[in-house]
Amino acid sequence: MLRKLLLLVTMSLFAVQAFAADTINGAGASFPFPIYSTWAFDYAKATKTRVNYQSVGSGAGIQQITENTVAFGATDDPIKKADLDKNGFMQFPAVVGGIVPVVNVDGVKSGELVLTGKLLADIYHGKITKWNDPAIAAINKGMKLPNANISVIYRSDSSGTSAVFTTYLSQVSQEWNDEIGAGKSVKWAVGMGAKGNDGVAGNVKRLKNSIGYVEYAYAKQNNISWTSLVNKAGKTVAPTMETFQAAAGSAAWDKEQGYYLWLVNADGDRSWPIAAATFILLRKDQPEVNAKVVKFFDWCFKNGDTQATNLIYVALPESLKESIRGYWRENGIKF
Repeated sequence: MLRKLLLLVTMSLFAVQAFAADTINGAGASFPFPIYSTWAFDYAKATKTRVNYQSVGSGAGIQQITENTVAFGATDDPIKKADLDKNGFMQFPAVVGGIVPVVNVDGVKSGELVLTGKLLADIYHGKITKWNDPAIAAINKGMKLPNANISVIYRSDSSGTSAVFTTYLSQVSQEWNDEIGAGKSVKWAVGMGAKGNDGVAGNVKRLKNSIGYVEYAYAKQNNISWTSLVNKAGKTVAPTMETFQAAAGSAAWDKEQGYYLWLVNADGDRSWPIAAATFILLRKDQPEVNAKVVKFFDWCFKNGDTQATNLIYVALPESLKESIRGYWRENGIKF
């Protein structure tokens, strides 16, 4: 379903190219691709300006903006202030979403299987290898789980989604933190890799008894079962707009730090534990290009909240949008 949707979006973007007066090229995280594609299509219809966004992973997006081959990069792995300054970058959040574990186990529907962060870490660490492991069965009483090996799927590319996921695992498992750690690329203990959120979703959908992690829109559009999780407060929560909003509500954004922030393992009874913001990177030495980029995102901030909600992303609060507009102006961007 997702591949068909992305194909239709791509075809639509090519259709509007014929009357596009300008093109803005961006590249990076696959996490926000569904919403960026939707915004780009609507923006082209409204302004005749085409936004060409390549879903190549956060690492590649950072590389492309560093090499000045795109107008903007996108990453789910935020860059610290010192590195922003070192590279001459600006950074601001665009939208918030949730990363969800997805499974393909016969008879298991979305939300029925409950996992803790520790169980998830042990599965990806290769310490839990069977679906009917006593540790999984203990918090899923009455559920018939197969005596089958767990097939682990992870991101093979340099991925902000992986950075968020492994940051969460590092916070909930000392063993994971000590032996694997967090990052866009890590040395995975077990499993097989797939490129992009769409690649992980496709592999989980095809492979019985598998588990992966994707941005929620990919689970929804591919009709893959997701798991519930036990959050930091000890409450079992499902991935919903409400639980993503609860996690985002704890955020303390700091403009002076380039909005650097992680939303994983947030406080609160209703918070989804693997929430994340996705960020846009601009080069400070490209003011004319930046003006075109922020004009697009300003339009999205004003007109794109409904589309974000429809795809189960959390739109930024108005106060944060105004802060970001001030950040653009302080950096000499006219829009």
